[in-house]
Amino acid sequence: MVKRRSIRLSLVTLAALLALTASGCQEKPAYKKVRLASAGPELVKAPLPLKVPLRVAIAAVISPKETLNSYQALLDYLGERLGRPVELVQRQTYAEINDLVRAGGVDLAFVCTYAYVEGQKDFGMELLVVPQVRGETMYYSYIIVSRDSEIASIEGLRGRTFAFTDPLSNSGRLSPIYLLAQLGETPDSFFKKYVFTYSHDNSIKAVAEKLVDGAAVDSLVYEYTFAKSPQYSAKTRIIHKSSPYGMPPVVVHPALNKELKTQLRNLFLTMDQDPRGRVILDDLIIDRFVLANDADYDSIRKMVAAVRK
Repeated sequence: MVKRRSIRLSLVTLAALLALTASGCQEKPAYKKVRLASAGPELVKAPLPLKVPLRVAIAAVISPKETLNSYQALLDYLGERLGRPVELVQRQTYAEINDLVRAGGVDLAFVCTYAYVEGQKDFGMELLVVPQVRGETMYYSYIIVSRDSEIASIEGLRGRTFAFTDPLSNSGRLSPIYLLAQLGETPDSFFKKYVFTYSHDNSIKAVAEKLVDGAAVDSLVYEYTFAKSPQYSAKTRIIHKSSPYGMPPVVVHPALNKELKTQLRNLFLTMDQDPRGRVILDDLIIDRFVLANDADYDSIRKMVAAVRK
């Protein structure tokens, strides 16, 4: 009897286990189906990275609008030859342009000679090329007055009003200050009043419209305005021409990528041999770009030392 009950219990247990096993086999886990040969949605290609622009600064030798009008074709030419966009960066003062070069905010800059001397001393600003104009790599500081003014020399401007261009301009400030120093004078002791116009064309206009009695201007800009837009320069005349100075250079930061530096230098040096480049240079009244010589700026260094004593 006991044996029979034991067998019955074992059979019941076995049946229960078989039922559970069968139930587990029927409830298969749900697996995510993957189609290995699926065409699937088309992959979206990532956009190609944009080319980094070449950043170019041009000192405010002439006013911003005139700078853009004069240099746009040259900037376009550089961009096309390098295969990258070019971005023009403008600032009001020469010191701000130097700061941009120092900080790596621009790759290339057109600067004044005095600004170059200061930048070279400050952080090693490096010469790239200089323009040659009418066979020369030198330029001058002109002191101008109104065409109908009775003033005939620098001495005639004593007690008068005068316009400088920029504190870091050689032709527009350093050179005339050095000239005054030879007379034992300073701007404060010599002029009744002086102002800064922050561009040479503004200084020419100020004299032409008799807002000031005289001004010191860059010979290159003065002659360029006579050739391109003489409405103001024609109302003025030159009463003093300085000794020659090294041409305002094209510069870079010394740490600029060497390959880019070489590309830029070669582009400038061969520009006059390219038909389109030749047209652009002619419009800027530039013969060609040539290699620069740092010794050409020694006369400016001497003037800086003299006026800072």
